[in-house]
Amino acid sequence: MQSKYVIVGGGAGGLELACKLGRKLGPGKVMLVDSRLYHIWKPSLHEVAAGSLDIHAEGLSYQMLAHDNHFTYVYGAFEALDAPARTISVGPIETPAGETVLPARTIAYESLVLAVGSTSNYFGVPGAAENTISLNGTEDAERFRLTLLKLLAKAANKRAGQGAEQGVDIVIIGGGATGVELAAELREASGVYAAYGFGDLKPLRDVRISIIEGAPRILAPLPERVSIAAAGLLAERGVRVLTDTRVTEIGPDHVAVLKGDVYPADIVVWAAGIKAPDFLKNLGLPTVKGGHLDVTGELVVKGFPDIYALGDCAQCIGADGKPVPPRAQAAHQQADYLLETLLRRERGKSPQGKPYEYRDYGSLVSFGQRESVGSLMGSLQGKNWFVEGFFARMMYTSLHLMHHQAIMGTLRTGVLALARFLIKRSTPMVKLH
Repeated sequence: MQSKYVIVGGGAGGLELACKLGRKLGPGKVMLVDSRLYHIWKPSLHEVAAGSLDIHAEGLSYQMLAHDNHFTYVYGAFEALDAPARTISVGPIETPAGETVLPARTIAYESLVLAVGSTSNYFGVPGAAENTISLNGTEDAERFRLTLLKLLAKAANKRAGQGAEQGVDIVIIGGGATGVELAAELREASGVYAAYGFGDLKPLRDVRISIIEGAPRILAPLPERVSIAAAGLLAERGVRVLTDTRVTEIGPDHVAVLKGDVYPADIVVWAAGIKAPDFLKNLGLPTVKGGHLDVTGELVVKGFPDIYALGDCAQCIGADGKPVPPRAQAAHQQADYLLETLLRRERGKSPQGKPYEYRDYGSLVSFGQRESVGSLMGSLQGKNWFVEGFFARMMYTSLHLMHHQAIMGTLRTGVLALARFLIKRSTPMVKLH
């Protein structure tokens, strides 16, 4: 197999690049490699985990997207790189019984783009990897949802049959966007547990949600006003927030912290940090201390002019001397930058002549279907503007629709997606990213 432009990773940045490049160049020149069959916008994963979003309704088939956007989709996991030979290896696809559906494949490229995202950083906390769930992909969100449903069923049966004090303790490690949004979504979803047959459970009494954050406040990277507003909304929903609290050990049924306290936990979510996938260190490409690929301002992997990297897996230093933050808006911007780079390369033109420049447009944090808070970057003097309520919800809806339009390429798609949003939800929701 071969393709002129091979993109590994179908997340927000990689998929947008494949779709836009495919539409520009036509069939046969662009190939996307991913180990999953369908795409879902990663900022929506906490909704999948809470059960308020159906992945089968929201997920977009890579095969369908490939057909509509004129690129080739290869199903399989990226396993190895031979940079001198300009080839990559893709692993086989097998059934649970071990039957081979697709064999291992080798793909030749002229230009390679790595957009493989990130994975959880457990910072060496004992038991974290074994006893927590991280929302890195749809399979993680589904595992959390199914585990929670089983725990709720067990607690409801014991309370109904024995009259015993039963409930479910959910502990979220990390008070960043993912942790805060998941806690809020879970609390809102708990209001409909009776529809699952858990009528004996009272959400505030029996579904106990805690956030443990090591920093002095939640949402630490955001303006303090946003953090204060978020803490107030969580308190109103009965979510316990513990700040300045460092986790030292996680067991199958508890979380221990440095202060000596031990908190019961039936299910623990790890949302305390991300890192580059470990396999990047084995590709023969330059990496930085955190394992990210070391790229130039033009998103070229240093020393390899035909290999690019974008998104969470790459460390790009901005004009301020700081690494570009691992956020969806950065991946979106980098995809557009590389689109121009590769189109110029295709047409035999000189490079752009300017490095990628990250632009921070602010952040929005979801609190379920009714409320949201956030900050927007003003165009004058770099001021932050505090936003909340209906205006913020509509802004998130537009961001999600912009992503759909980027990968579908038509205004009609955006209109249909908006109609679907309004039908599925009585009011739009807002999230960070």
